[in-house]
Amino acid sequence: MKRTLVTIGASYAGVQLAASARELGFDGSILLLGDEPDAPYQRPPLSKGFLTGSVAAERLPLRAQAFFDEERIQWMPSTRAVAIDRERRQVELHDGTRVDYDHLALTTGARVRKLDCPGATLAAVHYLRDLRDARRLADTARSARRAVVIGGGYIGLEAAASLRQKGVDVSVVETEQRLLARVASPWVSDFILQAHREHGVRFEFGRKVVRLRDTHDMHDMVSVELEDGTCLLCDLVVVGIGVIPNTELAADCGLKVAGGIAVDTCARTSDPSIVAAGDCASFVPHWAPEGAPACRIESVQNANDMARKAASTLVGRAEPYRALPWFWSDQYDLKLQMAGVNAGFTGFAVRGRVEERKFSLFYFRDDMLIAVDSINRPQDHMLARKLLANRVRISAQQAGDPAFDLKVLANRSEAVAPRTA
Repeated sequence: MKRTLVTIGASYAGVQLAASARELGFDGSILLLGDEPDAPYQRPPLSKGFLTGSVAAERLPLRAQAFFDEERIQWMPSTRAVAIDRERRQVELHDGTRVDYDHLALTTGARVRKLDCPGATLAAVHYLRDLRDARRLADTARSARRAVVIGGGYIGLEAAASLRQKGVDVSVVETEQRLLARVASPWVSDFILQAHREHGVRFEFGRKVVRLRDTHDMHDMVSVELEDGTCLLCDLVVVGIGVIPNTELAADCGLKVAGGIAVDTCARTSDPSIVAAGDCASFVPHWAPEGAPACRIESVQNANDMARKAASTLVGRAEPYRALPWFWSDQYDLKLQMAGVNAGFTGFAVRGRVEERKFSLFYFRDDMLIAVDSINRPQDHMLARKLLANRVRISAQQAGDPAFDLKVLANRSEAVAPRTA
């Protein structure tokens, strides 16, 4: 009898997992459950090209319907899983029906963290996680004059850049003392801050939003009140203060949850017959220092690469997940590309010219290259991914020397290093 694979969640990780399972020879039924009505789509453009109008909705789908048909993947839109019965190996759906499974994959992703203060539910308040959010925000932005963006992370900054490109006046409120405090070095934070200021964006650092209220004497305007008494008037509020992993299904059926759905290096949950991948999954990455706690990685790269390993596990070819993390962000004419994780770096080198807005920062910990941030230097980024994946020895002096040929070093190392990703 042919087996059935049920994948709960139809974004990057879910689509990749289903596709990889089929590619690896899984010949049974594959059900892909998605709670949105739209076909699985790209999410990064939502805060960038889709918001500015340069990317049409027709360009967003991850795969054409023909792909699902050809690969015999049954995509089920507007279908929400509400419970998992591990003993009977069934998934209960929102309409009360039950789906049997032999293999189960959780790619449930994450949801936006909501603003928690009086006035947080006003009509002017927008979030940006899914296509419905993006459509509503893009529609409102067409007539907006002033916007307040709450949160100085990637989503907030990308939304701020897109709104400024549409001519909207923008202020950003960030509780930390600098932008991208959780993920970027102070030097990158300062550079991005200056770029936004050059485009007219104003910033409020180290302050928290305590209230939003309608201003009855000013048509369609909202007052965003900060803890120091500052009031920012606007007709549009965009909130980007992080996400919460969707772990309820896993927790309710008894799977281990620790900051996310806990998985091992092969993407197995505490029930070895169930895998998880993507934004919802928590694990100790191979590059983390010894004794480091589990974490989640919120990126397209992680969703896709982890899903491939989860699919391998499902078909009996378990392999440790050892992919190099990388990320990107587009803001104005800046393409920020990051390879590796710079946490705990003890030194760095600059390659390129900061004044020309084309440079890379190479981060080192104990003389070992651990991460590279590139601004408008895509070749550096691609070479850095090879160097980091193969743990190539390179000194800060070499990295900062424009005459030193990174390409030769990266290609030589790739030819001799074992494949681990």
